Amino acid sequence: MGELLDAFQLGVRAMFAYQAVFFALLAIGLNLHFGYTGLLNFGQIAFAMVGGYGIAISVAQWDLPFWVGVVVGLGAAVILALLLGLPTLRLRADYLAIVTIASAEALRLLFRSVGSSEITGSTSGLFDYNSSFFSLCPWSVSGRFDILGTRWRGSELWVITIGWSIVLLACLLVWALMRSPWGRVLRAVREDEDAARALGKNVYAFKMQSLVLGGVFGALGGMIYAVGTGSQNPDQYQNANTFLAYGALILGGAARVLGPVIGAMLLWFIIAFSDSALAALVSGDNSFFGLFEWGDLLSTTDIAYIRFIIIGLGLMLLMIFRPQGILGDRREVMLDAR
Repeated sequence: MGELLDAFQLGVRAMFAYQAVFFALLAIGLNLHFGYTGLLNFGQIAFAMVGGYGIAISVAQWDLPFWVGVVVGLGAAVILALLLGLPTLRLRADYLAIVTIASAEALRLLFRSVGSSEITGSTSGLFDYNSSFFSLCPWSVSGRFDILGTRWRGSELWVITIGWSIVLLACLLVWALMRSPWGRVLRAVREDEDAARALGKNVYAFKMQSLVLGGVFGALGGMIYAVGTGSQNPDQYQNANTFLAYGALILGGAARVLGPVIGAMLLWFIIAFSDSALAALVSGDNSFFGLFEWGDLLSTTDIAYIRFIIIGLGLMLLMIFRPQGILGDRREVMLDAR
């Protein structure tokens, strides 16, 4: 019982960690793309990559101030969105999906190639770029803080404080935009873009604006991840992260302001709790009704795979019994992406 309580506490801690912030911002961007506009972006992790590397390259390689790196990362996300959207947004949704997932993987391979090692560090990565960020922390970054039964380093606490503040501001911005004429046009484009075009709306321009803004949210997530990890490696930005962000969006509920946030927090609770609980089950003297020891059936290396099997089964059941997610509306998920 004590082991399960420890696993539960680790799960609660993971709900507020910078990884949850990272996926919350990725999912907020995807919510703007898919939930509100109907765009199938399968390469959201590419925006996170250019955001994180915008800071890392600017500071570690070009000796620029940290805040200049933030501007560089956001600018790179806008340029990437324009490059992806210009040739595809006039076409069907599947073209955007193919281009974005292929571009994300191509960008990752480009960043890890030997030819780009002088800029991106290739597979060796980049380090020592977040000291000016931590210098702004009002408390000791090396200290230890106990909050609600969980212990945090001062540096972690500073990252999640800034991260969740950005998430809050992003949610407020999305809430305001979706209640504006601009947001109502996005919903109209999602529901029937031909009807929106017939009413004189420039559907292409609205799609592009949505793609750019959602990409900026993804870049902000990459920046939080960059300062949280303290290192940048292209292999941290696998395409699987985009689908985990979609999982968070589906779990919380698409086309809901807080859906991506709730989904990201729950997703990381499930990952951390299942990981810790399974590790305790395997490492201890635990048997299945005296028939066999769990440690004889499973190894510690199997845990990383089993936890994702659990998440996959959970999402399958969610899509069967509540496809709109926890906060979503069933009508929102019955609309065709365009």
